[in-house]
Amino acid sequence: MLADQIARLRESIGRVILGKDAVIDLVLVALLSRGHVLLRDVPGVGKTMLARALARSIGGEFTRIQCTPDLLPSDVLGTSIIDPRTFETRFVPGPIFANVVLVDELNRATPRTQSSFLEPMDEGQVTSDGQARRLPHPFFLIATLNPTEHHGTYPLPEGQLDRFAMATSLGYPPLEAERAMLAGHAGHHPIETVRPVLAPSEVLAMQEEAAAITVAFPVREYVLAVTGATRDHPSVALGCSPRGGLVLVRAAQARAALAGRAFVTPDDVKALAVPVMAHRMVLRSQAGPASSAEAVIGEILAQTPVPIFEAPRADA
Repeated sequence: MLADQIARLRESIGRVILGKDAVIDLVLVALLSRGHVLLRDVPGVGKTMLARALARSIGGEFTRIQCTPDLLPSDVLGTSIIDPRTFETRFVPGPIFANVVLVDELNRATPRTQSSFLEPMDEGQVTSDGQARRLPHPFFLIATLNPTEHHGTYPLPEGQLDRFAMATSLGYPPLEAERAMLAGHAGHHPIETVRPVLAPSEVLAMQEEAAAITVAFPVREYVLAVTGATRDHPSVALGCSPRGGLVLVRAAQARAALAGRAFVTPDDVKALAVPVMAHRMVLRSQAGPASSAEAVIGEILAQTPVPIFEAPRADA
């Protein structure tokens, strides 16, 4: 059942986002593990279409928030107004109240507005006038950063970055995929053909099923060894947080679900180490211009012993 649902999601999104199967899988991993995604990308590579295709595929509501320096927290979360007819206070929900929310150019918002996303991302709710208001579930946020522009931007602090389950990029499509894209847009946009293949309630059930996937003790110890090594590495000033370790386990469970397995392997951890941990790390200034968090993680994975792992028996 789960494998069939995942296959339908992959196929639906893949009709719009061509040649990016690996990125689609990462987004689905984040969705199933109840995480959120940060996309560092140049304009025009399909970030908005990815979010819209996902929202349409799960039959969910989609909203897009364009960040600017004058964007206020109330523009994101909503505000209370007085009804002139009844003189009663009424809350008007902001665009954060949706199943799939695209936050475009998050680093163009001021730190005050950036911080307004923390509670929704952490707790799936918004607190206004002392009252907590639950967001639609599933709630999935995709934020984008433009890595080529720095004027008029506010860098995301480490605490904000740590709220994202993973960071990745779409990048430019392969030549054949771009050729197919040009041909496919001749009459109409492919997004117009995307229809729901799942209901939001089915996504919630999939998240529960992914969270129940077995993580054996040696695999959990392997996660601790890898995340702990980032804190002791001489090139790293700030290593992966405990939250990052928890996210790595949950993401590995979701990746196992995508592979049709009922258990996590060390390979799941290795495959997700960079997208889950790299944006959580800060390198020392003397690490050198050639160093990167990705390179440090690669070095750690190469040096950390992989546990001898036996797949659980089906009848166990």
